[in-house]
Amino acid sequence: MSSARPSLSIDRLIGELQTLARISEAGPPVVTRVVFSEADMRARAYVRELCDEAGLSISNDAVGNTFARWIGSERDLAPIGTGSHIDAIPNAGLYDGCVGVLGGLEAIRVLQQLGFKPRRSIELVIFTAEEPTRFGIGCLGSRMMANVLAPAQARALRDKEGQGLEELRAKTGFTGALESVAVKPGRFHKFLELHIEQGPYLEEEGLDVGLVTHIAAPASQRVVIEGEGGHAGGQLMPGRKDALTAAAELILALEAAAKSTGAIDTVGTVGICEVFPGAVNSIPSRVSITTDVRDTESTRRDGVLEALRRASEDIAARRGVKIATELINADPPTTCDPEILDALEDSASAAGKKSKRMVARAYHDSSFVSCFAPTAMLFIPCRDGVSHRPDEYASPEWIESGVHVLSRTLATLAS
Repeated sequence: MSSARPSLSIDRLIGELQTLARISEAGPPVVTRVVFSEADMRARAYVRELCDEAGLSISNDAVGNTFARWIGSERDLAPIGTGSHIDAIPNAGLYDGCVGVLGGLEAIRVLQQLGFKPRRSIELVIFTAEEPTRFGIGCLGSRMMANVLAPAQARALRDKEGQGLEELRAKTGFTGALESVAVKPGRFHKFLELHIEQGPYLEEEGLDVGLVTHIAAPASQRVVIEGEGGHAGGQLMPGRKDALTAAAELILALEAAAKSTGAIDTVGTVGICEVFPGAVNSIPSRVSITTDVRDTESTRRDGVLEALRRASEDIAARRGVKIATELINADPPTTCDPEILDALEDSASAAGKKSKRMVARAYHDSSFVSCFAPTAMLFIPCRDGVSHRPDEYASPEWIESGVHVLSRTLATLAS
C-alpha cells in the first residue's frame, strides 16, 4: 500500500458501533450482552448482515465462533485472521471487543475499495463468550479452538440458573459435536487482534497505537476459609476462629507477594469475597474468596502462588482455621509474533502514526489463538484507561488510526 490515506469511512464505522451498542439487555448508555442471550443473538445477526453485505463467506462452528472470509487468490493457503468478540459483561460500554470486530470488517472494506487483491484469504472472527459472565470462564470459544478447554469440560459448564452449554447452544441453533471446535496448528497463517488498551498509557503518552509484545495471563483460585461462628458479643477475642480476619490476612499476603517480585507486570487481586452468615452481630464462620494473579512470566507468577500457599498454611495454623484452595485456571502468558510486530511497526510508520511496543495485562482471545497460530495485538487508546463501564470511550480519531494501521498490516500479511 502507498502512503496515501486509505478510503476509511469512520462515520460508517462509528454508526455501526453505536447501532451494535443499542442491541443490549439494558438501556443506553449501558451495554449488556451475555452470550447466548436474545441480545447476543440479535447482535450476531447484525454483524453477519454487515459481513454478508461486504461479500464475505460466513460460517459458524459448533460453539458459535463465527468466521467471515474474504477469499484470496490462493484459497488453499492458511488465511490471515483478525477479529475479537461482541459479548459484553453487565453494565459495560460499546468499544471493548466490538472495535476489533467492526474495525476488522472496516479494514477489509478499505482494502476492497482500494482494489487490493489478497493472495491469502483474510478471515474476520467473532469469538464466542470472551467474557466469563455466563459460565465463569473467559475466552470460551477461543479456548475450545485451542483445545485448552476439552469438550467434556465444556459440557460440564453451567450458568447460575443451572443451564448447560449444550442446552443453550442448541436453543440458539449452534449444532455439531463440540469435538469439532478444536483446530490444528496453522489454522491461521497469522492472527492480529485490534482492541482498546483498557489502560491509560497510550493516551497519557499521546500515542496513536500500541504494539503488543506480550499478553499476561491469570492464574485464578477459589479459596475457602472455614472457621467457627458465634455471637459477636458472646465469643471473646482470645478464643475466636474468625474466618473473615483470616481471609483479610490472606488477601494482604497476596498483595505483599505480588509486590515482592519487583516486577511491574506482576499483579494480584481478590475480586470476590463472600461471607457467611453475613450478619452484623455474627462471627463469620466461612469465607470464600477468588484470587487472580497475573504476569508476563509464568515462573514469576507461579512464585506468587507458592508464596500464597505458604501463607495459607501459616495463617491456618496460627488462627485455627481450615483453608482449602481450588485452582480454577492457570493459563500461559503469550509472547507475540515478531514478524507481525515488525509489520505493525512498518505500517504505523508509513501511516504517520506514533506507536510503541507494550504489554497487554488483560485477557484476550489472542492469548488462546497463539496456541495454534502466530499472533499479535494492536491497541488504540481509551479515555482515562476506563473499560467495562458505560463511560468507556475511544475517539473516532483513535479508532481511525487503529483501523488504518490494521488495514495496512493485513495487506502486508495477505500479500
